[in-house]
Amino acid sequence: MAEVVLRDVSKIYADGTHAVRGLDLSIADGEFLVLVGPSGCGKTTALRMVAGLEEITSGEIRIGGRVVNDVPPRDRDVAMVFQSYALYPHLSVRENIAFGLRLRKLPKDEINRKVQEAAKILGLEEYLDRKPRNLSGGQRQRVAMGRAIVRKPQVFLMDEPLSNLDAKLRVQMRAEIARIQRRLGVTTIYVTHDQTEAMTLGDRVAVMKKGELQQVDAPQVLYDYPVNLFVAGFIGSPAMNLFEGRITTAGDGTYQLLAGSQRLLIEPKVFEARPALYAYLDRPVIVGLRPEDMEDASLVQAREGCTLTSTADLVEAMGSDVLVHFGIDAPKVVTDDTKELARDAGTDVLGALDERGHSVLVARFSPRTRVREGGPVTVHVATDRLHFFDPKTGTSIWNSETAGAGTASARRSTGEG
Repeated sequence: MAEVVLRDVSKIYADGTHAVRGLDLSIADGEFLVLVGPSGCGKTTALRMVAGLEEITSGEIRIGGRVVNDVPPRDRDVAMVFQSYALYPHLSVRENIAFGLRLRKLPKDEINRKVQEAAKILGLEEYLDRKPRNLSGGQRQRVAMGRAIVRKPQVFLMDEPLSNLDAKLRVQMRAEIARIQRRLGVTTIYVTHDQTEAMTLGDRVAVMKKGELQQVDAPQVLYDYPVNLFVAGFIGSPAMNLFEGRITTAGDGTYQLLAGSQRLLIEPKVFEARPALYAYLDRPVIVGLRPEDMEDASLVQAREGCTLTSTADLVEAMGSDVLVHFGIDAPKVVTDDTKELARDAGTDVLGALDERGHSVLVARFSPRTRVREGGPVTVHVATDRLHFFDPKTGTSIWNSETAGAGTASARRSTGEG
């Protein structure tokens, strides 16, 4: 096991493509770190540079305290699990798992012992004499992991290992990978495009965009304290709702958020948590509202000034909850960050508009809701859970010291503090 440290690591390809820019990242001994971001954000390139499969253009990579910039992949003591299983079809499960050990010319008894140990951990004991064609996708992926485990490397590197599996198998294998990593305690760097995988697997999650690290922290911190619009919109499913608003003072000295013709009361504790908001009074601000922070007002003790009224454009019953889509006449947010998020989702950034040109929000209601498609809906908003972002920079608004630079926690997590 070993710590992995990347210091100011960059990768520029021959055609001038800047795949990774000044990446600073430290993965602790035994930590499970997930790299996540849209396609082309540089996460796989970063992983391949750690493995030695890509040369770095500048910077330094250390594994276990040793600089490995010029160390060939076979001498870095890392094991990689790929998206494709990369199994030898003519070899049995036993032979596939043992392949690397045979190349190292280990004694036969030692090879057999290591294979049996790995098979027990992975639940593959009864499949050792089968060929890969006789295995399910999940079993093949476990064989690929077994080939990595028997080497007992310092670091596991996993490049979207579950992307070829169906939804049910992905959930099962997520749990398997988490269990195995905890049992072995091996430092693990895991690349995925699936933010649900990232949030459920990682001790910490690193979000990348266009080759640059945006934020790295514990999953719940990313969810609660995103440093900018991109992280806010990427983390969470369904995604955070984003719209333009304006904070003003009401006649009685309280504060309210104007979102088109809608008004929401802003409680004093919101300003206590985000004192930099005072500087945005009577100025445009980008508002973030998670689906989980809204509920059918008829099912809760709705507070005065904390509701939105609209028409339910779409109602999706999910069993455990109900997703309700509704429009408000607040302007849609169009920035470089939201354009990037829309591209990643394969949609138009202005696609979430109803026939009236209103921004469409998504709320996660209790399954007890009686709201029906085309009918009226009154939405209770947890206004103390609203997020606010600077319209020009896209950074989250907190206090005067961190305004424009994200939270202090986020700065520490990226090595800036």
